[in-house]
Amino acid sequence: MTVTDGSRPSVDEQSAVEEIGDWGRRYVRNHPLESLQTVGAQMVLGIRAIQYLFIDLFTGRFRVGEFIQQAAFMAGTAFLPTVLVTIPICVTLAIQFSLLAGQVGATSLSGAATGLVVIRQGAPLVAAMLLAMAVGSAVTADLGARTMREEIAALEVMGISPVRRMVVPRLAALILIAILLTGITTFVGYIASYLFNVYLQDTTPGSFISTFSSFATVGDLTLALVKAVIYGTIVAIVSCQKGLDTRGGPAGVANSVNAAVVESMLLLMIVNVVLSQLYIIVFPRQTL
Repeated sequence: MTVTDGSRPSVDEQSAVEEIGDWGRRYVRNHPLESLQTVGAQMVLGIRAIQYLFIDLFTGRFRVGEFIQQAAFMAGTAFLPTVLVTIPICVTLAIQFSLLAGQVGATSLSGAATGLVVIRQGAPLVAAMLLAMAVGSAVTADLGARTMREEIAALEVMGISPVRRMVVPRLAALILIAILLTGITTFVGYIASYLFNVYLQDTTPGSFISTFSSFATVGDLTLALVKAVIYGTIVAIVSCQKGLDTRGGPAGVANSVNAAVVESMLLLMIVNVVLSQLYIIVFPRQTL
């Protein structure tokens, strides 16, 4: 170790500062390029997977057995966590809106608030978050492990498309499970909000149901189902791309899972805001 006087940094300190500076410059230079490459790879994978999905459905080449197996696995993985997460979230929202309605003297409108929040935002978003965390991470880990064991490379050597063989059944299964979970979260959220408002907040049952039906329309349920399809597609494409692009052994699989969950969550939040605003612009909210 080189020793200098107190006014000048040592050689070790200078080398550490230079190494940190070099790392920062490499990160700033390479990270935008890597991000663009990731976005491009996911767009290409998404287009090819959707194309193969429709082609296989119409030509009878769709792998029904793999689809059923993946759908059963995803349903078993995400059903119970989704229900357990939906109940506290919907009850919390019901508490906040009930308190707000009570402060402005509009306690009877708690059902309307519940309909807007649960069906429009809560149900599809909770289902998508659980899909990204529970199912998406499992899909990424599965495909990442297969990539590390060179199973994906073996399929390519045999002339089998990994997208058609591995990605398409998982895409279809994730879309189906996203729709089903959205329906479940909508029902569970409505029941939990109803029980809380009627039995704990002393809201009149007829008032809750009438205001709920006045504000929560079929269009809101349609929006929730459209969101579910888009969310399921996003989770499937991101998870499969991260799994197929895994590098670096077991640590690389863990990094791919972490990246898939984080990216899926960010994309889901952004897409949720965009879809909600578009729906409000195209279909303005009616009044009581």
